[in-house]
Amino acid sequence: MKKYLTVALVGLMLLAMSSVGMAVTLEFQQWWEVELPAGVLRGIADEFTAQTGIEIQLLSNPYADTNTQIAAGAATGTMADVVGLDGAWVYDYAKQEAISNLSALMEKRGYNDAQLSDQIKVDGATYMIPVVNFAYPMLVNVDLLKEAGVTEMPKTWSEFKAAAQAVVNNTNAYGWVIPLSTSSPSGIQNQFMSWLWASGGFMLRDGRPDLVDNEKLTKTVEFVKSLFDENLIAPGAYSMTEATMVEEFVNGRVAFMTTSLAHINLIRQGAPNLNFQAIPLPVMDGYEGQSGVVVANWGIGIAANSKYQDEAMQFIEYMMSPEVNARLAEAANAFPGNIYAEPDYSAADPVFVDSYEIFKDSYAINEFTGLPTSEHLMRIFNDHLQLYIEGDIKSVDSMLDMIQEEWVRAF
Repeated sequence: MKKYLTVALVGLMLLAMSSVGMAVTLEFQQWWEVELPAGVLRGIADEFTAQTGIEIQLLSNPYADTNTQIAAGAATGTMADVVGLDGAWVYDYAKQEAISNLSALMEKRGYNDAQLSDQIKVDGATYMIPVVNFAYPMLVNVDLLKEAGVTEMPKTWSEFKAAAQAVVNNTNAYGWVIPLSTSSPSGIQNQFMSWLWASGGFMLRDGRPDLVDNEKLTKTVEFVKSLFDENLIAPGAYSMTEATMVEEFVNGRVAFMTTSLAHINLIRQGAPNLNFQAIPLPVMDGYEGQSGVVVANWGIGIAANSKYQDEAMQFIEYMMSPEVNARLAEAANAFPGNIYAEPDYSAADPVFVDSYEIFKDSYAINEFTGLPTSEHLMRIFNDHLQLYIEGDIKSVDSMLDMIQEEWVRAF
């Protein structure tokens, strides 16, 4: 009798353990749900749950807040199981051993990584997979330009400045907007450096900082400072985040904004009747070469502290499957991360369609991706740029000398 009781108890324990094992919930921390049409990400997560039994808890906040929360989780070992990542964060988190080596997980599961359009690596190992990719064109409030008497879209810096001045003189809006909050300094890569890259310039040479005696970078700094000096930029730039920048555009307070195509959905939701379009970023006067366009992505990674590494990798594989990846790219106004995905852009927003043409005529660039302490480098540049704009640093050469010295230490 005791023997049968023992067997029965063991059986119950195994059943209980099996039930516990099946009840896996993955936390997925990201900013994507905020920027997607309502229900898209939740629907994809629920379909994954229906297929696998693995629950997905979405932790969704704007980009800047997500960045702060993931950084806090990395420092305390409490990061969500699956995290949305910006390529600029990867080096730091990999070196902190806060995110998992995806190369090892893909090999363990026999996953064919040849289908991925890109992989962000540190020391030869993948730590982030780009799920979808975004270009950063310039968006224009067409009605504001009409009100200001501007009849043609600017193609050069001087034309852009003249258009911005006309907006300031003839409307209640500003010309351009840039988010320079030091808490989330991505405005340096997405808005500031975009002027440099659009005119064929670079901030690195052979993978190392090349800021000093860099003619195009010097001209870019002076150009942006002139926009500040002439009050053509929306106020509050030094405390502004990317989300606040989009609000300024949605509310008709700025005519021009350089931003991710992911924000098209937010703009349509916030201002359904706003008449806006995409244009190539104006280039330095006299530049006739091909333009670089900033590319950023919604990357995905797995927390090193997650107890569910295999299940988390299953979720990533699902997100990267051609059908799901195509749907996500369509909804996000983005380009897919799986080379076999075939998004149908026939019903896409006209602004996205125009932006796609701009993208095809340009070359993709983001020199910050994968750099050591990438966000720290942006913050250093940001701090010194603000000091130069305010006159506390007297010359652009001094500013770039100081930044170069600090950047070299990071390398």
